[in-house]
This record gives sequence, structure tokens and C-alpha cells, in this order.
Amino acid sequence: MIIPKIILGSQSPRRREIMGFFSLPFEQVPSHFDEESVAFSGDPAQYATLLSQKKAESLAQKYPTDVIVTADTVVFCNGKVYNKPQDEKEARQFLIDLGGVWHSVFTGVTVRKGTSVHSAAEETKLLFHKLSPEQIKKFHDHCYFLDKAGGYAIEKSGNLIVSQMEGCYYNVMGLPIKTVQKLLLKQNIDLWNYLKSFD
Repeated sequence: MIIPKIILGSQSPRRREIMGFFSLPFEQVPSHFDEESVAFSGDPAQYATLLSQKKAESLAQKYPTDVIVTADTVVFCNGKVYNKPQDEKEARQFLIDLGGVWHSVFTGVTVRKGTSVHSAAEETKLLFHKLSPEQIKKFHDHCYFLDKAGGYAIEKSGNLIVSQMEGCYYNVMGLPIKTVQKLLLKQNIDLWNYLKSFD
């Protein structure tokens, strides 16, 4: 079996971790695409998908024969998109806004090889506990938030902020495995052939 070369177009350690669940070899390369250059038009799934497509496009010329996997995650609540916060003040306001209400996390994923491009988005719904100012401060003291949509992470101890969740946990981390599998299959890559042993 010929093992394809995968380019993970992301600098996210969480996406690297998720791809590392499988024995499929990959090289992690940041796309350097300016996410701020794309305006939100009202559809969070379409927005996340378009961003993932633009990231893949930015790498396609450098890696024309490789399979490029890119993703973009956005948080959406009450008609507003919560991207990466500019500072701690904005991140704190994000958690105030999201506390006690349902919101959605959308991750758009693109798999590209040459001019062959396949994309899809996945949604996970979350309900956070209503957090006190002291809890928000503690959370941000222990969680690097500036590189995360919505200014939060739910992995490890960060899961304390979650009351309920409907959908894929890994989608919230930034790379939904089911969607990645569906898109890789279009390039004849089946993650079932790259399972790793686990306890």
C-alpha cells in the first residue's frame, strides 16, 4: 500500500494531537492565511468552511501533489461569531456571554489535492455553566486562550465549564474525526487502515 503524504495545514497543537491518534504520517505546516481577510456573512458553517478552503488554497501551490488537510473552528451564539479573542478582557466577555446559554461550535474541514477540493462542516452544541468572575479568572489563569475560538478550551480540566454537550467532542477541539474520515475517503484514504493501538 502506498502511503500518501499528508500536510496538516495548521499550527494548532490540538489538531496535531488528534491527527496523531492514527498512524497515517503527516507533516504539520501553518498556512499563514489571514483569517481576518474573510468577513462573516451570517452563516457560521459556510464561514468556517470557506476559511478552511482558503487555508488549503494558500498551501496548494507549495504542495501540489500532496493531500492537504485544513480546518477552521468558529463559535456562534445569538447571531454572533466568537473568533480568537484579542486580549484577556475580550476573552472574559466571551465567557460571560456564553455562560448559561446554548451555543454552537462549527469546524469547517477541507481536504485538497491539486485542484480536487472537498469540504464539509460539523456542528457541536454546548451549554456552559454560568461562571462567576472568580471562576473565569481561574480558568484563564490556567488555559492559554488567545489562540482559541471563543477564548476557551474544553479538554482536560477545561471541561469544568461545560454543563451539556450535543455532538462531537473533537469538533470542539478543532478537528472532527468523522468529517475528516469522510473527506479523506474522497482521496481514497481510509483512517480504518491507520488505527493505532490504545488502552
